[in-house]
Amino acid sequence: MTLALEPKRPKRIRIGDMLVQNKAISEKQLQAALNEQKRSGHKLGATLIELGFIDEHRLLQFLSRQLEIPFLELDEIPVELEIARKLPETVARRYRVLLIEVREKDALVVMADPTDLFAYDELGRVLGKRIRQAIAMEKEVMRSLERVYGGSGETFSSIAGELHEELTQGDQVDLDQMMRVGDSGEAPVFRLLESLFAGALASEASDIHIEPDEKVLRIRQRVDGVLQERVMNEKRIAPALVQRLKLLANLDIAEKRLPQDGRFNIKVKEKHIDVRISTMPTQHGESVVMRLLDQSGGILSLDQLLPGPIRTALKRLIQKPHGLILVTGPTGSGKTTTLYSALSELNTEQRKIITVEDPVEYRLPRVNQVQVSDQIELTFARVLRTALRQDPDIILIGEMRDLETAQIGLRAAITGHLVFSTLHTNSAVGSVSRLLDMGAPGYLMASSLLAILAQRLVRRVCPACARPQEPDEAQRVWLSTLAKGAADGSGFLAGKGCNKCGGTGYKGRLGVYELIEIDAGMISALRRQDIEAFARLAAKRPGFVPLPLAALDCARQGLTSLDEVIRISSDVEYLLVE
Repeated sequence: MTLALEPKRPKRIRIGDMLVQNKAISEKQLQAALNEQKRSGHKLGATLIELGFIDEHRLLQFLSRQLEIPFLELDEIPVELEIARKLPETVARRYRVLLIEVREKDALVVMADPTDLFAYDELGRVLGKRIRQAIAMEKEVMRSLERVYGGSGETFSSIAGELHEELTQGDQVDLDQMMRVGDSGEAPVFRLLESLFAGALASEASDIHIEPDEKVLRIRQRVDGVLQERVMNEKRIAPALVQRLKLLANLDIAEKRLPQDGRFNIKVKEKHIDVRISTMPTQHGESVVMRLLDQSGGILSLDQLLPGPIRTALKRLIQKPHGLILVTGPTGSGKTTTLYSALSELNTEQRKIITVEDPVEYRLPRVNQVQVSDQIELTFARVLRTALRQDPDIILIGEMRDLETAQIGLRAAITGHLVFSTLHTNSAVGSVSRLLDMGAPGYLMASSLLAILAQRLVRRVCPACARPQEPDEAQRVWLSTLAKGAADGSGFLAGKGCNKCGGTGYKGRLGVYELIEIDAGMISALRRQDIEAFARLAAKRPGFVPLPLAALDCARQGLTSLDEVIRISSDVEYLLVE
């Protein structure tokens, strides 16, 4: 990005007087703001905005004209991480500055306060170049800084180093004293966790992994289904981190030899995050995995999740009075989200809904949710038998793990209940195979099954850095074998990598689905337990689109990349139409 402006030191201007002269504010408002500024110590511009005398956008446009520098909508500008990170994070955050371009003799920075002469001089010293300025809204600058530095770990590492120093000052370390609740705001371990969760939230991570190794500590977070790793030399901080997390989740901090599970709720940047924690003893210490569930966003509707034809069909199917609807896919494919969206659609005062889950991920009003616990023999089968005596209209079974659970669910579906459940299989047809392998009778499946929805999550191409992509030779071969008429290699996009996507080229995920509605031919195949016939009939059913072709259609629309299509298609080739 190149802006036509010359490096020059900003002029010292009296913002208040100039705003009055240009009739942006009144003399009375200026005086009130000056009085408030003396009390609060804030800058005059911030005080005017806080008092509501002028909005930030108008103020920055005014400064842009007076200082003769560009006003940028920073959220609309892709920023190259490699360039932005040439400015140290501590400097960028202190002065609320983003570096977006470096040339031979000068550098372009975006500032929230371009009248800060000290910041201007310090930037010139740190970068060793003349400074060109642009101005942007402070919240946009801070958002960009989170995207640029959130995963780089400089702030995290500095706190970790502080904690490591504290831990190495003596052989005996009083962790209880260090993590006392009253002092938590100042304790390095608390600030370390705060930085960890804030970074994960900024990156929209779904999981955080804390993994002690022989000589290092690995902190990994899963963003859009892919793990991103940060390696730290301060391995000694791991026990302090783990103990603090155990305290938050009310786990036994003295027990380090056995796995433990728990949950706690935190508030980060005005968002309430439900954290499920699992600890596991390893050779080099306790490994911790935390699943982050953002409860502030609510549950997505079927209209938001599903493409048109499948949405229409599923909405019709979930209105049936009884039967079984299965949602299948590997771990992390969004099955629970889909089921909760369906339950939200059905959750009215006329229907009694009971869920049996392990664990309960989202809390729904009016729904009776039960979490199973093998430790007290509160199993899926036991809860289901009791649930059927509670006069439910709809039952959700978190997962059909064994024959007993499957049989109870199947029988419930033919005795007047609408049943939802999941299976960890790679395809819709694979669900039928799995149930038969468990020992579920074919006739029972034929009488109860309404539909099977298979799904995957693919990463979205980042719209800020998307570029046309020509398939390589291997991809062209794959395309040519996918299906008739699918060999054309044009129209695909791939992300180059920018500040908005953390350099990955992807931002967010979307679902890809295939839906098999059970018809008379498939019922007959189920009764005979003929899986091959069932698969052939499913593939030939009008309107059926197998997962690979559904994903390929998303790629042709520029929503995902060809690499993502190939990744999710490796285990479902048997449904492709010859």
